[in-house]
Amino acid sequence: MTAKPDGEPPAGCAANAARILIVEDNLLNRLLIHDILTLRGHQVLEAATVDEALRALDLAIPDLLLLDVQIPGGGGEAVIRDVRSRPGLAALPIVAVTSLAMPGDRERLLGIGFQGYLSKPIDTRTFGATIESFLKNPNPAEDPLRVRCVS
Repeated sequence: MTAKPDGEPPAGCAANAARILIVEDNLLNRLLIHDILTLRGHQVLEAATVDEALRALDLAIPDLLLLDVQIPGGGGEAVIRDVRSRPGLAALPIVAVTSLAMPGDRERLLGIGFQGYLSKPIDTRTFGATIESFLKNPNPAEDPLRVRCVS
C-alpha cells in the first residue's frame, strides 16, 4: 500500500475525524493548518486571540486544541490556565504549535500543561498524522457536531 501525501484524506474519510480548535494569530499559518486538517476530514474551529479562543471553548468543546504560544491577549499560557481550571476541559489535549525553539522551551511548555510541542515552520508532509497522534480516542462515540463522511 502506497502512503498518500499528508494533505489527502484516507480512503473514504478520516476514521478519526475530530473537532480541532486552532488558536493562531498568523493568518497564513492558520489557513495552512486549517487546510491540512480539513483535507484529512476534521472539523476545524479557529481563533486568533486569547479572548477568541475562550469564547470558542464556551461554544464547543473540541477534541484537540492546537495553540500558538505567542498570541495576543495574554499568550497561550493564559489559555492553558483557563482551560485547566474548567472541570469539563481539564483533560483536553493541548499541543503547542510555536516558533519558540530555544533550548528548554519544549520542556517548559510541556511543564505548564501542553501535551505536545510542534515547532514552526510545520512540516506539511507529516503534520496531519502527527496531530492525529494526539487525539485520545480515534473512534469517539456518536456526536451530532462531529464531522461525518458523506458518500
